[in-house]
Amino acid sequence: MTDDKTKNTERDGVVALNTLLDAEREALLQGDLESLADMLPTKEALIEDMNEAPPADIAAVQALGGKVRRNQLLLDGALEGIRAAVKRMAEMREIRAGLETYGADGQKRQIATDATNSVEKRA
Repeated sequence: MTDDKTKNTERDGVVALNTLLDAEREALLQGDLESLADMLPTKEALIEDMNEAPPADIAAVQALGGKVRRNQLLLDGALEGIRAAVKRMAEMREIRAGLETYGADGQKRQIATDATNSVEKRA
């Protein structure tokens, strides 16, 4: 039988992880990657504690699982956005270096571009 101290410890762990997952969500929505990195050791420790002694409250664990999945989707989206930005920046560097095209004879041609031009931002 589980004593009150163990129940309180389990509940504290669930509450702490729940709070951390909410903070993680906010950091993801704000694009605060530094905070995400700071939260990781605490998150890993809380999950490890739960794996060693799973809480008796199945509903609470299921709710945490839903938040973990939600945050994973947000993290996947953030990573996709970062990859797209990196790809776009690489494309912009290539354009500044010059443009490659093919002539009517099928030969590749390099067209020099003026490096002083800038990209126009449109709303």
